[in-house]
Amino acid sequence: MVTPTLAIVGRPNVGKSTLFNRLIGKKKAIVDDKPGITIDRLYGELQWRKSKYTLIDTAGLSTLYESSPSETIINQVMFAIDEAHLILLITDAKAGLQEEDKLIANLLRKSGKPFLVVVNKVDNTVKVSEAVTEFYSLGTDRIYPISALHGTGIDELLDDVIELLPPSPDYSSKVGSLEEEAIKVAIVGRPNVGKSTMLNKILGTNRVHVSPEPGTTRDPVDVYLERDGHLFCFIDTAGVRKRGRIKDSLEKVFVGKALESIRRCDIVILLIDAQEGATDQDLHLGGYVKRLNKGCIIGINKWDTLVGKSQQEIKNLLNSIKERFKFLPYAPVIPFSAMTGKNIPRFFSAIKDIHQQYTTRIGTGVLNRALAKILEKHHPPAISGKILKFYYITQPSVAPPTFVIFCNRPEDIHFSYERYFTNQIRSTFNLTHTPIRIIFRKRGETLKPTPE
Repeated sequence: MVTPTLAIVGRPNVGKSTLFNRLIGKKKAIVDDKPGITIDRLYGELQWRKSKYTLIDTAGLSTLYESSPSETIINQVMFAIDEAHLILLITDAKAGLQEEDKLIANLLRKSGKPFLVVVNKVDNTVKVSEAVTEFYSLGTDRIYPISALHGTGIDELLDDVIELLPPSPDYSSKVGSLEEEAIKVAIVGRPNVGKSTMLNKILGTNRVHVSPEPGTTRDPVDVYLERDGHLFCFIDTAGVRKRGRIKDSLEKVFVGKALESIRRCDIVILLIDAQEGATDQDLHLGGYVKRLNKGCIIGINKWDTLVGKSQQEIKNLLNSIKERFKFLPYAPVIPFSAMTGKNIPRFFSAIKDIHQQYTTRIGTGVLNRALAKILEKHHPPAISGKILKFYYITQPSVAPPTFVIFCNRPEDIHFSYERYFTNQIRSTFNLTHTPIRIIFRKRGETLKPTPE
């Protein structure tokens, strides 16, 4: 069953993103007093009365910009209107009815889509009767006064919304959400390395806003794609600069959201600019990915710009990048061009391979037979005349595969022998493209979760 879709539209700064966050129950969209923060359309899941709906937040439509809204932004809003079964036109009680509200209402009438007029920012300082009266001139029979910030009027609005939407799946069933079922892939990197261009090329459409001006991606944008029987969720993120160069408080929020996207994904595509090579900031991001034990692909974008370089120069560049990222030995390196699409298909096969390894679970019997062979091949030397004894191995979790080896004196295991164990587990079980965790514990010791 197709999930009914509800879109939120309106002028800048009327509270669209605040309402979006309120309805999905989490702070996904960035909210600020400064208008024009939302550029791309954002998707979330709204659950109400045992049903679930797709909710879309959109950029503010305005004729008051210093220059007219870009065609890309207008297209983003029009795509949302086209997708939606019902639209919420959000207005501002404190600002009153504006000419732009009328223009947007006319736009919605021309679209042929049903819409409700919602008057936001109705709180204790505003009399409801005075706040809503003038909005009836938009040609609607009913006005919905709400406060997205405080939550007043939301229940009544949603009760009417679900009456106007097509039937929805019952979220109390065992069917998981799209986010739970999809392989989540975050595209991260410094500003202007081509993250949004790459995502658009993957999708075959201009889904996210692209500009030569750095910093045009703000909210993380989740986009779902089904390919070859697999469901993917690609997350486009804001460019991450060095902390010392971030002076704007909003940029700190954008960067924080980008880093949070790494935390909630399965696999990170870390983009590098082929013309600049691996910078210190790229390595810093790579270190963050490693600390969180995420699957990783290092994508070298703008490979097409190296025309004129000799084969030796290109080989040296590739080797240099691999050498700088030697702390991520499991991350495949893929040179590509987001502009032309060259080598883009390689990412799908790499993602599927990494995810299969990242979620691999191995039976305890198989693991312990492997442990015996690993010890037979190379047992650790005695420490101060005391022999290390290994009892058994188990795998308590996946994503990444985590192995606990119980022994008599875990504190005496040298890092070189731990590295040997890690390499043996990788090669024995074909876990060459995923991070893995090896934990040594005393027999009988309870395994405590380690903080990220």
